Amino acid sequence: MDIVLPKDTIDYNYSAGADFELRYGLKKKPSRVRLRILSHELYISGLSDLSIPSEQLAELRIDISRVFITENEINGLCFPNMPKSIVIFGLGFGAEILKTVYWLRGVDVYYWGDIDTHGFAILDMVRGFLPQIKSFLMDKKTLLMYRHLWVQETKKYTGQLMRLSADEHQLYSSLQDDVWGVGVRLEQERIPYKNVQHEIHCISS
Repeated sequence: MDIVLPKDTIDYNYSAGADFELRYGLKKKPSRVRLRILSHELYISGLSDLSIPSEQLAELRIDISRVFITENEINGLCFPNMPKSIVIFGLGFGAEILKTVYWLRGVDVYYWGDIDTHGFAILDMVRGFLPQIKSFLMDKKTLLMYRHLWVQETKKYTGQLMRLSADEHQLYSSLQDDVWGVGVRLEQERIPYKNVQHEIHCISS
């Protein structure tokens, strides 16, 4: 492409690898967001499980007051029904694309990630554009309750996180410092479903 295209049509600020489309003025494949509507009366033409471009999500008009964000697909698919609520799942650090979904700033938002350094890094990132977001099942009590389910985080996130609450930051620092062992990690999908239901019921009540 560098050889055959006129040089004034190439944006050399972008690489020919990860930024291929931006470098050569091509349309990028749309980023898609997977979500489930958790309230039956809000289904769209009978559909509750949707995967839509982020640009269309930004234009979605639906009568909800609560949004959950979780990373694991199975957790998203198993999320219990709740009035006026949706769950968004499977984005990881790609959750940054929700930055342009401005209506999210006017609803309650909850984040449920792995209890590891990367889980808190994602929470910190999302809180940068959704400052009202609250975490759940990402606390010291939950981590220690399921000690028998721990796995190892082989490559930790080492950056400074400035948007965590005091308790979140203390837990993040403890994980960085290997307070309970090397690379302690509790994956969200390992938490028993009945405990998840209880926590979500507490949020909704």
